[in-house]
Amino acid sequence: MAYVPPSDFVTRMIDAGEAKVFMSTRDTVIRAYMAGAILALAAVFAVTVTVQTGVPIIGAILFPVGFCMLYLMGFDLLTGVFTLVPLALIDKRPGVTMRGMLRNWSLVFVGNFAGAFTVAVMMAIVFTYGFSQAPDAVGQKIGEIGHSRTVGYADHGAAGMLTLFIRGVLCNWMVSTGVVAAMMSTSVSGKVIGMWMPIMLFFAMAFEHSVVNMFLFPSGILLGGDFSVMDYLIWNEIPTVAGNLVGGLAFVGLTLYATHHRTAPKRDAKGPVGVPAE
Repeated sequence: MAYVPPSDFVTRMIDAGEAKVFMSTRDTVIRAYMAGAILALAAVFAVTVTVQTGVPIIGAILFPVGFCMLYLMGFDLLTGVFTLVPLALIDKRPGVTMRGMLRNWSLVFVGNFAGAFTVAVMMAIVFTYGFSQAPDAVGQKIGEIGHSRTVGYADHGAAGMLTLFIRGVLCNWMVSTGVVAAMMSTSVSGKVIGMWMPIMLFFAMAFEHSVVNMFLFPSGILLGGDFSVMDYLIWNEIPTVAGNLVGGLAFVGLTLYATHHRTAPKRDAKGPVGVPAE
């Protein structure tokens, strides 16, 4: 699988974050748009399989196909840039500023949402035969997901908001692990295997992914789900974005950077006094 050791792939993470800061507006938005659209299609696929089989784990096993495709084509998700771009700032790469990082995050957010919303509209048409009839079984399921994961959290108040935030943290801990895992190999098969496992885990555990939710919830509203746009923003998207930022940066980016790039001082080769060197 041509394994790349941590000391090398962490440098690749920083290089990738730096490159994203200096990417043109056009390229950033196009890549983010395609990433949001492909991930949305993967979510439709997973929900469809779940409805057809009645076995949710099958949908979770197959969902990572979308993530693998978008990564291999060089498209960008908000969850990924949350982890990679700050490392270039922390590493003090020339020309990388807080403003540049926030610009990248904003453009990727807009592109991801536009791509996911495009697929939401297309699939709403498919599920309802051009809005001429009630949604089919998959469309109804998506509407139910939107209700349970907005109003369902709101019913628990502050405890629901905390649960939502933590699910966002756990999600990008796994998703960003998938991004990093792809850098651990130089072969396509190695990258796919590395990505597949943590992405499957986050989907199976119903953690909250801000870009997947950019499809699920607008789609649910279009399909008649019993929740509002404000429910979606306050009781899902905004806390999920915050949780995704914390999860990816704190549990993946910073931990790898701290121990494999900016490492602690090494012990003297001779070892402690009175202890022979190995």
